[in-house]
Amino acid sequence: MQNIARIRMRKPRRVLQALCSDQIIIKRDDPCIVQTDRGQEWGICVLPPEPCSSEIERHSAFKVIRRAHNNDHKTLKDIEQEEKKALVTCQKYVTKHNLPMRLVESEYTFDRHRLTFYFTADRRVDFRELVKDLAQEFHTRIELRHIQIRDQSKLIGGIGNCGLHLCCARWIEQFMPISMRMAKRQNLSLNPSKISGQCGRLLCCLSYENEMYPPLKYYQDDEEGIEEELDQEEIKLLKQLEDEPFDSNNKNTK
Repeated sequence: MQNIARIRMRKPRRVLQALCSDQIIIKRDDPCIVQTDRGQEWGICVLPPEPCSSEIERHSAFKVIRRAHNNDHKTLKDIEQEEKKALVTCQKYVTKHNLPMRLVESEYTFDRHRLTFYFTADRRVDFRELVKDLAQEFHTRIELRHIQIRDQSKLIGGIGNCGLHLCCARWIEQFMPISMRMAKRQNLSLNPSKISGQCGRLLCCLSYENEMYPPLKYYQDDEEGIEEELDQEEIKLLKQLEDEPFDSNNKNTK
């Protein structure tokens, strides 16, 4: 019977379940190499291996290959340096093709078989020529992934208004839509500077206790009640901070 461990991957930060044989001994916070659908990746063990059922074993697509050794640590440092250079090179090609996109981060898989560039953009971007140039430059599989503004903060990390590390960079795996109704329901200040996060969107933590509060009773229509208290400029700004529909299909590989 195989064991199952929970591993936090490097970029983007996400926790995956991975099979781990009895011969591989890893403890909490131990670095390890994991075989995923994207190739080999570096990860940190957040929950040591424990026995799992045969059903969980069948549905687990990822596998811990080994506990990271000294050579792996050196390889990781080399990869991090190469990622910085790759980001600079990609930016040159973006400028060359005059593409309306903002590069956020680059990521090599641990085996260097895939190089992914994350970017934000206000609209769909045709970057087919860019992918061709990057494939010729780096001689590896290239993927460009359009991410949301919240994902940018998740990748980069930082300190929130509360003084702690950003929740999205530490433990949030999936984002949920956040609206200004949540702040109103909890009787919080509607000052945009107080209820918006590093990403420029409404704070994710507005949703944590939202369900514990009763529905708004003071106004028949939430938005009408909010409009009575705020001027049009504030209302417009708050609506811009709300989450918008996102086209997750804007990605390409070569």
